[in-house]
Amino acid sequence: MTLEQLRIFVAVAEREHVTRAARDLNLTQSATSAAVAALEARYATKLFDRVGRRIALTDAGRLFLAEAKAVLARAASAELVLADLAGMKVGSLGLAASQTVGNYWLPKFIRAFRSTYPGVSVSLVMGNTETVAAQVRDGEANLGFVEGAVEEPSLSVTAVAEDEMALVAPAGHPWTRLPPGKKLDLRSAAWVLRERGSGTRSILAEMLRAEGIGWPEIRIELVLPSNEAVRSAVEAGAGVTVISKLVVARALAAGTLATVPYALPPRRFFMLRHKERYATAAEKEFMRLIEDA
Repeated sequence: MTLEQLRIFVAVAEREHVTRAARDLNLTQSATSAAVAALEARYATKLFDRVGRRIALTDAGRLFLAEAKAVLARAASAELVLADLAGMKVGSLGLAASQTVGNYWLPKFIRAFRSTYPGVSVSLVMGNTETVAAQVRDGEANLGFVEGAVEEPSLSVTAVAEDEMALVAPAGHPWTRLPPGKKLDLRSAAWVLRERGSGTRSILAEMLRAEGIGWPEIRIELVLPSNEAVRSAVEAGAGVTVISKLVVARALAAGTLATVPYALPPRRFFMLRHKERYATAAEKEFMRLIEDA
């Protein structure tokens, strides 16, 4: 059994598709299939059920997947130790971030880090708060950056910045013309939201709780997978939303969106790292950049 075989098995298992795994790994389909077949033959264990063009993990495959991912994470940790010995002339740093942080706040730090340490490659994977926390927990990323609350015992959670939130509506929406002092009824408009698990969506959840309103009482027009899609939908008149001012700054300046008077506390950006995993020199230096900002 080789690390390459494990890497291929994990890729196929996560995608449940040989061709997609081969493409993402930059391998031929035959080489990918052969690696999986070699594992199954060597240990006389069926790892996948093949039904037509689809494949699915067997019970044995599901058990093996957890162990394979653990071995790969351990091998990656060993590689990081060796990279440290090279004095940060080589190496890698894996980052994961939720969308607002990753698109609008984190890039300047990545650029500063790469300018100082050009030999260290930096990768960034985007997701929502829940998926980022899972990636750091499982060793798939060295550091995570999110804008939502995280309760995961294996992770250290450090506040690193604040983000200003806004309730926004398309230009000309009735909410933008409310008389001063008139109470806003959150049930009286259509809403455009991010998916469950998003830190941005959690802000609206807090607003509804404070007003004594349940989710079934509001009209959700659209649920979209990115901040940019939410912004565009609101600009097109689909409804209103709560979103970071970082995302809508240009739209507000252009007048295609308008803020609705509603007191929203700032939310915090958090940095996540695994409490027990080895902290590389690259990881420590990136954390120093963030903390000194």
